[in-house]
Amino acid sequence: MLTITRKLEFDAGHRIPDHNSQCRNLHGHRYTLEITLTGDVIDVEGNSDNGMIMDFSDVKTLAKEHLVDVWDHAFLVYEKDDKVREFLASLPGHKTVVIDCIPTVENLARVAFNILKSVFTDRFGTGLRLHKLVLHETPNCWAEVTDAR
Repeated sequence: MLTITRKLEFDAGHRIPDHNSQCRNLHGHRYTLEITLTGDVIDVEGNSDNGMIMDFSDVKTLAKEHLVDVWDHAFLVYEKDDKVREFLASLPGHKTVVIDCIPTVENLARVAFNILKSVFTDRFGTGLRLHKLVLHETPNCWAEVTDAR
């Protein structure tokens, strides 16, 4: 299997509401996102992407549009974290992203994978697909989601 991986970074805040450590407090991270794609190499003479699974700049453009720019400098909040949601709503123009699960790195990786999976699925008729997504919360802590196919 041949894969390509593009790395992007973004900053976001969150909290783990019921956690018994400092993570229950509002805080932020410099997240690193690794997107690994697989598919057939494009073999079309004269095509700009000839010899590639997908152009890395196109991977970046799509990931930024559908995920990175949405989450960058936002507060990622659990939909049932009512007190924080009310507080964030009281801040005019605040960038808040409400998600349906507690924003642990594991859950954020799953949400990101599900968002990006459809974005990359078979874009060129070459079997392109999102194979793996790695989300680093810190340089030493991360979660990985891999397509089981």
